[in-house]
Amino acid sequence: MTDALQALGSHIKTSLGDACTGFEVAYGELSIHAGPADILKVVTFLRDDHECLFYNFIDVCGVDYPDREKRFDVVYHLLSPTTLNRIRIKVAVDEMTPVPSIISEFPGADWFEREAYDLYGIVFTGHPDMRRILTDYGFSGHPLRKDFPLTGYVELRYDDEEKRVVYEPVKLTQEFRQFDFLSPWEGVDYVLPGDEKKTI
Repeated sequence: MTDALQALGSHIKTSLGDACTGFEVAYGELSIHAGPADILKVVTFLRDDHECLFYNFIDVCGVDYPDREKRFDVVYHLLSPTTLNRIRIKVAVDEMTPVPSIISEFPGADWFEREAYDLYGIVFTGHPDMRRILTDYGFSGHPLRKDFPLTGYVELRYDDEEKRVVYEPVKLTQEFRQFDFLSPWEGVDYVLPGDEKKTI
């Protein structure tokens, strides 16, 4: 299996030239790397080439690596029902670089690209309807980015007096607490409230 995938990866790299920047086989699957400008050329080749036949689109998703210069990976998954192989295409981009939409070749990518835009802020050029799909229209930020706060920026609730949903800034109900992380069996160096007992 691994040898067949290595041979397929070599075929793809040779055929695509600079459009495919590399490939590897891991966990029984083939992953190839491509630049954002070449993604349409890559997916079209993978779909139409007689040795590939990856014409079944599975999904598009994003991955955030905030410490990298190109912090996002846009990851495409395709399946070949003919050869029963799967392939992963990874495209590394920064926050400012848009990625061409692949809807013209795989119409099923529509909602997946909108989801990547909504949750990560990755923009797909040529997409006919690039707007949020999972969060509200007035939502601020992109919730799957690693630098997005766990509490979010606003909370919403239904107000019985106003008879509508209202947005309010997030308020934490308790102050930040200091924990000493000591073992409960060893005890602490200070007296806890309510634990004022006389020692014998």
